Amino acid sequence: MLHGDILGERASLTPNKTALVCVNGERFSYRDLNLRAIQSAHIMRDHCRLSRNDRVAILSKNRLEFLDVFFATAKSGTILVPLNVRLTALELAGILKSSGAKVLLYDGELADKIHHLQQDVAIAKQITHWIPLDPTPDSGPGYNQLCSSFPTTWSRPHPDPEDIYCLLYTSGTTGKPKGVMIPHRMVAWNAYNTALNWQLRESDVSPVFTPLYHAGGLFAFLTPIIAAGGTIVLHRDFDAGEVWRTIERERCTVMLGVPTIYKMLLEVPEAATTNLTSVRWFISGGAPLPVELIEAYRHRGIILKQGYGLTEVGVNCFSMSEEEAIRKAGSIGRPMMFTEAKLIDAEGNAIPSTEEKLPSQTAQTVPTEDTEGELCFRGPHVAKGYWQDPAATAAVLDPNGWFHTGDIARRDSDGFYYIVGRSKDMFISGGVNVYPAEIEAELLRHPSVADAAVIGVPHETWGEVGVAFVVLKPAASAASADLEAEVSPASLTTFLAARLAKYKLPKEFVFVESLPRTAYGKAVKADLRDQYSRMKASQNSPS
Repeated sequence: MLHGDILGERASLTPNKTALVCVNGERFSYRDLNLRAIQSAHIMRDHCRLSRNDRVAILSKNRLEFLDVFFATAKSGTILVPLNVRLTALELAGILKSSGAKVLLYDGELADKIHHLQQDVAIAKQITHWIPLDPTPDSGPGYNQLCSSFPTTWSRPHPDPEDIYCLLYTSGTTGKPKGVMIPHRMVAWNAYNTALNWQLRESDVSPVFTPLYHAGGLFAFLTPIIAAGGTIVLHRDFDAGEVWRTIERERCTVMLGVPTIYKMLLEVPEAATTNLTSVRWFISGGAPLPVELIEAYRHRGIILKQGYGLTEVGVNCFSMSEEEAIRKAGSIGRPMMFTEAKLIDAEGNAIPSTEEKLPSQTAQTVPTEDTEGELCFRGPHVAKGYWQDPAATAAVLDPNGWFHTGDIARRDSDGFYYIVGRSKDMFISGGVNVYPAEIEAELLRHPSVADAAVIGVPHETWGEVGVAFVVLKPAASAASADLEAEVSPASLTTFLAARLAKYKLPKEFVFVESLPRTAYGKAVKADLRDQYSRMKASQNSPS
């Protein structure tokens, strides 16, 4: 039976192989890690008296105990609710109430948020066990103390494939966060299929510094590496210099990051001096990957691939070889095995690929290969929908089992896919669709632009026009004296005009020190729209 206990299955095969290295130097075999997970499962069943499908929340940065609880979920049949440590107490309370969690494990660094949560009467009544990962004199027994009191044997049957493994709440960049129901079937399939399609090996070593409370942290490399029998190096959080040192010290072979992180990695001295002979390739996800970054890493001798996935359809949906990553730079690859992918037009009709076109069909009646459409998926890697929200589920999962991503993509004649942008980000200017991701990619080619995001705003003549929020590089990092001059809206317009159609050019540029981004690099465009509205209101108010 397919279930999510990837660690337990691997521990039975290679118990003595190193599974985990903590940056502080601790090392754990698969047997060690599995025994810890068993004791953690006992806490849920025997200490907290939880039943199958009861929810367990965890509020913590990356640490060994987080992995214990994650792997214990696969054994105990409880449902894990990882909480974003960057959220406010008010936002966390909303997620806890939605999930109905009965237990909350928490990181000592986040005691202030816990204090505020405990003041919420509804939460205080709902949470029956508050378990600190770092005990204090007045907090009662801590997590590790509880673990040590339980045996390292486990007898409960494995959960069913369709039982929910975890609830992962979406980032809420476009609205109220929704809990994505991730079943055991999806966790297991993602792990095995990624290991096979990405050709992960038992000898692979991968640093994990992306947050474990996010789907990418848990499922992009953690479970696939475990399935393959490789080794994870766990970082508390992201530190660019530390990551490079880890790659050299532990002889890391593969790594996952997001574009923002890959930019930051290039900006520290270690980028030029680290021994990278162990590296096979890096992969980026979470946001569009600028071709310039791919080229920058290629100059350093590293193949940087672009991946694609969503919490709702699995974080790994496409694959490409190392040669293809160079030849098809900018592509997310071809769909992985047993992954059904299609593009649909505005009326919901599938856009056929070349091999699907009938001889009698003409170019006038059949879209060309580069026609853009919404990307949809069907397969064992798709989630069950949204927790206690049938309307939201029905809006994305159609009766035939296709998940509608809201991402606009194109497919070339070789079957490689390219992400154009989000349908929700798209705006219509003069009757023509404009995708901000395309404009952002070109802005990032400018030698003085460090970061950029584009939104659509109302316009009396054109309906909507683009506004670009731009972060400039420090003048000291400019390649020449000419680039140290002030970068103006006019100069950026001229730069873009040589690369984009006129209707795509932003009508306004807003220079900012930084962009609001999620932990996985996505620009929070709702915040940018609010910022723009406030800016305009201030400009229009009487002095």
